[in-house]
Amino acid sequence: MTSAPIRTPRLDLVAQTPALADADLAAFTVGGTGALARLLGAAVPPSWPPGEYDLPALTYFADRLRAGGAAVAGWYGWYALLRAREAAREGAPVLVGFAGFVGPPSGGGEVEIGYSVVEGFQRRGYATEMARALVARAFATPGVARVRAHTFPDHVASIRVLERCGMVHVGVGEEAGTVRYAAAREDAARG
Repeated sequence: MTSAPIRTPRLDLVAQTPALADADLAAFTVGGTGALARLLGAAVPPSWPPGEYDLPALTYFADRLRAGGAAVAGWYGWYALLRAREAAREGAPVLVGFAGFVGPPSGGGEVEIGYSVVEGFQRRGYATEMARALVARAFATPGVARVRAHTFPDHVASIRVLERCGMVHVGVGEEAGTVRYAAAREDAARG
């Protein structure tokens, strides 16, 4: 998988690199998002980082990117930039979310996605836009047979995002209290 940007109707998804992960880690540990903003060429809202994208998640992505090198490019985090024309009041692209895969496909051809949108940019369809782009990217990759995600049963907005991406409830999640959603390649091809 290459790490070329993914363009959606309103967003540009930029694959996380070790340099971007380092800038993001610095924002968590030292404070300030200036380096991240410069590398992305985008405004970073004061409410960065979004929801589930916390220090353990960022550290996981950064470690995996460094260990896997070019072979794992695009299989971890993606920064979601709202294009400048969509964010006219900002005058520049704005970082509105983070999405990604938990890693490259498993031996059985399965990948897992996750996503989170910055407070103040939620309920505008950005999570659906990010998730659809990642599902499509996964199914465009030979050998990927299934895309899955986990959420909590009372997280209605997240469930709607997954359903809009063609995923269906398939059972109990791996983490206590979660449920699992998935889409198979053959179902995506029919839909």
